[in-house]
Amino acid sequence: MTSSADTDLREPRQRPPTQGTAQVGAVELPVVIATIARERGITGVHTHVRQLKGYLARERRPVEVVTPHSWAAGRRRPLLPILAVLFGARLVLERAYGPANVSWYRRSHEYFLRRALSRRLADAGPCTVYAQCPVSARAALDARSGPHQRVVLAVHFRISQADEWADKGQIPRDGRVHRSIRRTERSVVPRVDGLVFVSQWAREALVDWLPEAAGPRHVVLHNFVEAPARAPSPAVRGDLVSVGNLEAVKNHRFLLRVLAAAKRGGYTYSLDVFGEGVERPRLLALAHDLGVEGQVRLHGFRDDVQVLLPGYRVYVHASYSESSSLAIMEAMAAGLPVVSSPIGALTELFREPDEGRFWPIDDPERAANILVGLLEDHDELDRAGRAARARFDREYDADVVAPQLLAFLGEVRR
Repeated sequence: MTSSADTDLREPRQRPPTQGTAQVGAVELPVVIATIARERGITGVHTHVRQLKGYLARERRPVEVVTPHSWAAGRRRPLLPILAVLFGARLVLERAYGPANVSWYRRSHEYFLRRALSRRLADAGPCTVYAQCPVSARAALDARSGPHQRVVLAVHFRISQADEWADKGQIPRDGRVHRSIRRTERSVVPRVDGLVFVSQWAREALVDWLPEAAGPRHVVLHNFVEAPARAPSPAVRGDLVSVGNLEAVKNHRFLLRVLAAAKRGGYTYSLDVFGEGVERPRLLALAHDLGVEGQVRLHGFRDDVQVLLPGYRVYVHASYSESSSLAIMEAMAAGLPVVSSPIGALTELFREPDEGRFWPIDDPERAANILVGLLEDHDELDRAGRAARARFDREYDADVVAPQLLAFLGEVRR
């Protein structure tokens, strides 16, 4: 393992930049979404890509998603087993040594993404590459055939990707890999042609430690999801629902402590959690210790959660840190009031008491009182739910936000 988490696995040749537009006869590409993640997955980035791709498909506009796995597509020899071995190595590294896992993941995925993009952009005309992380942006900057191919970076991460890996316990904060990731961001962010921040908080958090991030053209646009069809009489599924990976930063333990506090006050509510992760056994143990195991159901990952949401009464969220929250937007689309931690970008997503409530995540007893007050006031519950859906229609519907995103990508390209 090298001393830097982001040492390049570059190919020897470097294509000289093309001045102006593409060569005569070059094909003009659609929006190219570049990501080091697989196209399908459960994170907010996956959802963002899926929603944008779906919107463009409905509008009959061309879009292409390029991932590291795209490199093997169309090859004469089957190369997917090779990629499976290379990418699967991180499963071993993850158990053995977190920093090595993070380093290998970023370097190997960037290498194959860069090769896939190089092949796709080599003879192409003007286009926009919409990169979903700094690693993807660097691959795109290295792969493009000239400045006529613009690179726009979506800032989904919280402050820095280094901090996100540290929050997961994979790397030590301020350690060698942590510093290397920040160096990558310090190098890449000022070089892109445009930045899309998913919240005002995300912009302020990045510019606070990286003032150069204020340089590129940028826009603040919340994430978006397609509005679901309104079910006339949704099946009743339970009281509370929460969606998110079972990681420490999502703070699902707090939700269990709030359930226990409400139970001590004479109110017993059910909680369904959709998501998977390392916290699962700890959450099951805590539910048993608190005496609420009969009220909690951990469903794991489901790709039909948005269809299930209308069957609940309130959406609950307790994360320590978020740059945005598609889960909250999906809950509002389903007409659910939201009770959430007043952290980061979450305070931008809804107003209190209009569409929900904020609760203190350091005081389960007071949080339980806030939750009970909402759940037991049926008129207020109904009013807040209708207000949540109305705000979704105004601010988070794909038909409202996606055109604004595409307009910005078009401005950057011009």
